Amino acid sequence: MTTVSDNIAFKITRKTDGTPAAERESLVANPGFGRAFTDHMAVVTYTEGRGWHSAEILPRQPLMLDPAASVLHYAQEIFEGMKAYRTPNGQPQFFRPDANARRFRKSAERMAMAQVPEELFLDAVNQLVKIDAGWIPDPEVGTLYLRPFMIATETALGVKPSSEYKFIVIACAAGEYFSKDAGPVTVWVEERTVRASRGGTGEAKCGGNYAASLTAQQEAKANGCHQVLFLDANERKWIEEMGGMNVMAVMDDGSLITPPLGGTILPGITRDSLLTLARDKGLIVREEPYAIEQLYADAASGHLRELFACGTAAVVTPIGTLKSAEGTHQISNQTGKVTAELRKALCDIQFGRAPDPHNWVHTVG
Repeated sequence: MTTVSDNIAFKITRKTDGTPAAERESLVANPGFGRAFTDHMAVVTYTEGRGWHSAEILPRQPLMLDPAASVLHYAQEIFEGMKAYRTPNGQPQFFRPDANARRFRKSAERMAMAQVPEELFLDAVNQLVKIDAGWIPDPEVGTLYLRPFMIATETALGVKPSSEYKFIVIACAAGEYFSKDAGPVTVWVEERTVRASRGGTGEAKCGGNYAASLTAQQEAKANGCHQVLFLDANERKWIEEMGGMNVMAVMDDGSLITPPLGGTILPGITRDSLLTLARDKGLIVREEPYAIEQLYADAASGHLRELFACGTAAVVTPIGTLKSAEGTHQISNQTGKVTAELRKALCDIQFGRAPDPHNWVHTVG
C-alpha cells in the first residue's frame, strides 16, 4: 500500500505537570530497561482517502481503542527499536534513523499497512526527542530508547487491511539490556518450535514474531538461560537468530560468520553496522548458513573463538554457553577480543566519541 503525504507540521502540546526534575534525574540514573517512560508521545493518524494527518506531540497517555479495532483481531501491527545518544558535548544524536524509517516501510508493506513516509517518521522521532531530551541518561548509564509503532484502528471485523491507522512514538530512558556484571550470557538452543518460516513474516518487525518466541523463552528461563536461539523451520539444522537479536561467530582464521538474510531473519541495523565495521577492520565477513552441529564441533575444536548476539537493545552481547535438550556446549567464559573491539567501535560512533566515516549519525534538532 503506497501512501503520499504532504509535509505535516506537528502540533505540540506540552505536559503541564511534567515529571519533576529531581524525580526524572533519579529515574534516568538507574532506569533499567523499558520502564522509565518520558512525558510525551508522538501520534499521527492515517485515514484512507486522506492520507496521514493530525500530527501531534502530546502528553503520554492511554490509547482509546474500539473493541473491534483491527489490530486486536488480525494483528496488523509493526514497530521499530532505535535510540538517542548523549554525546560528550551534551548534544543528542541518532544512529542511522533513516535505516529504521526504511525498515518500518518494508514491515508495513509486508503486513498490508499504510506506509509512513520516511520524512514523517524522522520528523516524529526528532520532535519527540527534542521535547524529552532531559530523559536521555548520561553516556555511562545508557540511552533514550525509542519505540515507533503503528496499529490498525478501523472498527471492523471483516478480514481485510484496515483503512485507518495510528503511527505512534514513545520513549524511555534505558540502561543495559543484560547486566554488565553478568558476563557472557547462556543461550538455549530451541529444537522444537520455530520463530519464522520462508514466506512468513520473519523479516518484518511485527509483534507476532516475538509472541511466537515466548514459549521457547520460557523454556530457556526454566533451563537457566538468558535467551533462546532458533533454528530453521525446515530442517532444524541451521542457525537463524535469537528471540530479538542477530548472531555472529568469530573463527580462528579471522573470519566472521553470520546467517544470511533470506526472508526469515530480521535485517538488523546493528547487524549491518557491525558487518561494515568488521570489514573496515580487515575481517573476512561471511554471510552464509552455519549448522548448529558444526558450531558445536567448532567450539570443541577451538575453531570457533567467540560467539555474540547483537541488536539495538542489547548492542553487542557475548555468548558463553549454549544449552539444549542434548547437553551443554561451552564457548568462552569471557568477552572475546573481537567482540569487545566491535562493540567499542560501534558505541564510540553512536555516542560521538569517534569519527563517523559512514555518515550514520544524525543530530537531533
